[in-house]
Amino acid sequence: MTNGIEAAWAAIMALAGAPRPDGSAASSIRPLFAADSQRFGRFSHGAEGLLVDLSKTAIDDRALAALLDLARAVDLEGRRAAMAAGAAVNETEGRAVLHMALRAPRDAGYRAGAEDASAEVHATLDRMRDFVAAVHAEGRFTDVLNIGIGGSDLGPAMAARALWTPAAPMRAHYLANVDAHAWEEIRPRLDPARTLVLVASKTFTTQETMTNARLVRAWLAEHLGEAKVGAHLAALSTNLPATAAFGIAPDRVFPFRDWVGGRFSLWSAIGLSLALALGWDAFARLLAGAHAMDRHFLATPLARNLPVLMALAEIWHVDALGYPTRAVLPYDERLARLPAHLQQVEMESLGKRVTLAGTPAARQTGPVVFGEPGTNAQHSFMQLLHQGTTPVPCDIILVKQPDHAHADSHRKLLANGLAQAEALMRGKSLAEAEAETPGLGVHRVFPGDRPSTTIVLPRLDAYTLGQLVALYEAKVFCLGALWGVNAFDQWGVELGKQLAGAILPELEAGAPTPGAHDASTEGLMRVVLG
Repeated sequence: MTNGIEAAWAAIMALAGAPRPDGSAASSIRPLFAADSQRFGRFSHGAEGLLVDLSKTAIDDRALAALLDLARAVDLEGRRAAMAAGAAVNETEGRAVLHMALRAPRDAGYRAGAEDASAEVHATLDRMRDFVAAVHAEGRFTDVLNIGIGGSDLGPAMAARALWTPAAPMRAHYLANVDAHAWEEIRPRLDPARTLVLVASKTFTTQETMTNARLVRAWLAEHLGEAKVGAHLAALSTNLPATAAFGIAPDRVFPFRDWVGGRFSLWSAIGLSLALALGWDAFARLLAGAHAMDRHFLATPLARNLPVLMALAEIWHVDALGYPTRAVLPYDERLARLPAHLQQVEMESLGKRVTLAGTPAARQTGPVVFGEPGTNAQHSFMQLLHQGTTPVPCDIILVKQPDHAHADSHRKLLANGLAQAEALMRGKSLAEAEAETPGLGVHRVFPGDRPSTTIVLPRLDAYTLGQLVALYEAKVFCLGALWGVNAFDQWGVELGKQLAGAILPELEAGAPTPGAHDASTEGLMRVVLG
């Protein structure tokens, strides 16, 4: 198996390092269109209305065949089946990885060892649905405040921004940063008598979350009296003793299991803020869209499988061509928080330097992911993407049909998104630039041959957002398998938290412990304490 994997990698690298038969560089894209008028049709694929176009990458038939050989060599299909079967594919923690169970039907039959995961999921979903119905029927609450961080914040906050409309049942707010300026920014917009607070922490010990939760609890008690606080609180947690000590009744605590990683937990009890703010039907449609993408991922042959193809394109860009970053450019203001969510989903999953075998990774793994909505990005960092020294592959996300009546604005938005992809690929030659600005043309050359993947949604609603997010989640699984790393642990977030726990008592005491830290850290502690 190892020999087959290395042979597949060698074939990919050989293609990347040599000219094509027509003499063009392996990184060039324009010659591929010149040689094949049907390239768009052959390198774009769809699933239930969502389209992924890979034609503006430098992947040709030979590269795609080599990349698919790598997928087969690592037994991607077998690993996919193992994940779906509830095997402990999170090997370093000995856990199953079953976020797909969170959005699957009641009779899906997902299991984690002896546990009926599907039954567990739907028992919680039933309780969530009843709680949402009761809150809406009571009519007391106009706002829901979710207190969490990382996966307990980024996914729900992204989805709420994408899907909320003034017709929605409640307004959603998200408090993550332990910096109390975040709370002070939100607080004036809330009426304590009409605010429902969710504390999202599996262990109910996360420092940032519990610090914020205590701040907000004190605010409720100050304005409403201690006796009324409990009616304004609910928890997304598994630590019933801790939630009870905080004043939250057991029937207002909604759990999620350890086979759900935080960055994949949007679909679990962590999504309760969405169900409250958007309504249960919208939350159910979000789950349904994600499940539709799961069905596509689990059943579609590799050569037409959207998450697989996106993962293979990333392998080509990161490892074969040496492009270490990727920009996510949603041409829809409602998806403004999608890049931040994907930063966690991808970088926390794939920022690994050691393989599952415990050996150093032989090649580059996860790229840096960043982004901003178009057209804002065009007036920000797109200069670097067009004329910088290192190409930056882009995901350009377009929404065909808007939910507003301003047709002219939407046409201009789409025109800009399409133009950016074309400009990155096509570029501008020195001759063209000189013809426009004689003597200054060298400054206006665009190298072109810069890759982009375009994703088109028919419209942005709960169902299509579910599809889109699940597409990226499945892509992450594929990349973990292709690179041979565990995409489902996150030890890299631990060390800083541990050291912060050691530093905090010293800050509280007003002085660093001599010799406990390096000279820089000790010096900085004295500065911030001075």
